[in-house]
Amino acid sequence: MKTTVELPDELLIAAKQHAAESRSTLRKLIERGLRRELRRPERGATAVPSGITWVTVDGGLPPDFDLDDRTSMSDWIRRNR
Repeated sequence: MKTTVELPDELLIAAKQHAAESRSTLRKLIERGLRRELRRPERGATAVPSGITWVTVDGGLPPDFDLDDRTSMSDWIRRNR
């Protein structure tokens, strides 16, 4: 099917140059790009961004760890290194 698409001049020039360098046609370049874009999952569709692995464990603060006392916290950290 034929269609008309308006592109910025610099994008069209770069696309034609890339197609020529890869010994391809502009049509094949556009087709590959559209197929690749359509294969991708929608942006925002994943709850967790790629590259981040969330790790959850049972836990909590030790019984002798006092969050209200900075000196006590520093002492606890030094003792438990």
